[in-house]
Amino acid sequence: MLNTSIQLAEKYDYLSEKFKKAFEFLRRGDLKTLEKGRIPITDGVFALVQEYNSKPREEARFETHDRFFDIQFMADGQEYFGVAAKADLEIDEPYKPEADLAFFKTPKEASFILLKEGEFAIVSPEEAHMPQVMVGAPAPIKKIVIKVQV
Repeated sequence: MLNTSIQLAEKYDYLSEKFKKAFEFLRRGDLKTLEKGRIPITDGVFALVQEYNSKPREEARFETHDRFFDIQFMADGQEYFGVAAKADLEIDEPYKPEADLAFFKTPKEASFILLKEGEFAIVSPEEAHMPQVMVGAPAPIKKIVIKVQV
């Protein structure tokens, strides 16, 4: 699933060589067995293998990254994944360049999708996202987040 505004449709090339390498990585047959941590893929692209327990929506946070797209791939489990326009949100923690990360207060309205095993969502730097939201009750999750440099 790719969800973006028409204003960004031509700004980014979602079929560039970097994205092709990211999708090639996600087609591997061993994603569920990868160890947690960072895996280099190609110049400007790397994977973060994450394992965590999903949590109540009230405990999750909206975040953005200025230098990277996120391809959030669900390797095992399922979670709700929130998306909102960064421009519409109020800053909670200002951008930290060393971490390429900023946090935002939860808006009254946001879009959420159910991200199931084998599915992914792509978010651009202009989009805030809220990962890790539980479906029903907290559950173990294995996710591969591919970081694609802008």
